[in-house]
Amino acid sequence: MIYYSRQRNSKENIITESSKALNFFYGNFIGRVLLKVMITKPISNLIGFYMNSRLSKHKINKFVDKNNINTFEYEAKNYKSYNEFFTRKVIPYKRPINARRDIFISPCDSKLLVYKINEDLTLKIKDSYYSIDTLIDKDIMNEYKDGYALVFRLSTDNYHRYCYIDSGSKTDNYYIKGVFHTVQPISLKNYNFYKTNSREWTVLNTKNFGKVIDIDIGALGVGRIKNNHKDYEFKKGEEKGYFEFGGSTIVLLVKKNIINIDKDIMENSLENIETIVKYGEGIGKSKFINKIISRIKSI
Repeated sequence: MIYYSRQRNSKENIITESSKALNFFYGNFIGRVLLKVMITKPISNLIGFYMNSRLSKHKINKFVDKNNINTFEYEAKNYKSYNEFFTRKVIPYKRPINARRDIFISPCDSKLLVYKINEDLTLKIKDSYYSIDTLIDKDIMNEYKDGYALVFRLSTDNYHRYCYIDSGSKTDNYYIKGVFHTVQPISLKNYNFYKTNSREWTVLNTKNFGKVIDIDIGALGVGRIKNNHKDYEFKKGEEKGYFEFGGSTIVLLVKKNIINIDKDIMENSLENIETIVKYGEGIGKSKFINKIISRIKSI
């Protein structure tokens, strides 16, 4: 799988490919057989135990070199396991939060694609395909027609902690287990029946952007999702949670007529090109607040 992305306000494409491991596990019969075994609970738990143990510590330096990670952006400490480094904390001033109430921020470091929500929308997330009404409950999705689906794809080199995009309150978290259906070859158009990923979603009742649905998506069997809160009142930029080892994705669903997505992000998305964004960075503006400001200026 080849991905095209751009830095903010740039037209220069950055090209990356899926890892050889992903191509192996999903691209041939032997890989699919092995993956079927790896995602069983005993094996998945064993992998998790290893990644959290001192035995995995030797993997850290190789991971840093391979992914060109700037360690000076993160808290200096003696990491005791691979997973402890993978979930490392950034130095706060390296990820400033845009505190303006009219600014919609990115919840994480990632590559962003934005889609207009309609009944035919299909999202490709972590090499699985989801029609918009299979991500979560179909009845809830009806409220978001003609709104936006923002898909934030985190790769292994990204900071894997994420924050709240505004102040407000949230409901409990709802977990959906991932499913791996078959090891047989299957056509791309039927891929959704082949594999879905574990995901956890909640409703964010935000002060400035209405009711936003947050869907955190991990890998199948690994890529564990660790959310910090259940029912909770949160502040803009406050840490919401983190992903353990494995690439991960966050999807935000925003209702119609709530935000204007920044022009460069929308233009890139129309070309199916991801935009590289950072935790706390502004990526859109409130339509409602902007209207009020415009009226005040016109007086």
